[in-house]
Amino acid sequence: MMKNYSWINKPDKFEENEETLEIKTQQNTDMWQKTHYGFSNNNAPMYLTSSSQKDFVYEVKTEFDSNYLFDQCGIMIYLDEHNWAKFSSEYENDEFQRLGGVVTKNGYSDWATQDIPATVKSIYYRITRESNDFVVEYSFDGVDFHQMRIFNLLFGNKMDEVKVGLYACSPQGKGFTATFKQPHFLSKK
Repeated sequence: MMKNYSWINKPDKFEENEETLEIKTQQNTDMWQKTHYGFSNNNAPMYLTSSSQKDFVYEVKTEFDSNYLFDQCGIMIYLDEHNWAKFSSEYENDEFQRLGGVVTKNGYSDWATQDIPATVKSIYYRITRESNDFVVEYSFDGVDFHQMRIFNLLFGNKMDEVKVGLYACSPQGKGFTATFKQPHFLSKK
């Protein structure tokens, strides 16, 4: 079992050991707040650990075989249901998927994406915390990382402990298997 992790929205089906978590997603699970679509969902399974370090680097490898529109798995920073950020790949069709992130502040989400080939079935994610600021990167090989986004949570208000970890969901589809390998904190660069 991964040490010091706990569930928010525990899934019905999952398997874990010290280095790997596998989630079978359930239909109608998602993370989104209000913007554009008008609905609020905060029911995606999240497996999170807490950190009060002002500076940290957290990394994980994801593997997935998603099949339905918006199937997603990736990495999460979570303060509460109104303030969080997720970064993942989202299934679109057999030609491409969307690599992107949603940052939610004060109950409103935004979504920024870029298209990547549908043949990609594994992505590494890295989050670097610098006080209230976060830098998110991705890699297809675990060596060459590329910046996805820089963002701030809580607009400069004091932020002590944050939750960071893994999530997967299926807003519309029947579910898929998301695998997370070796989630860990790295020494600060």
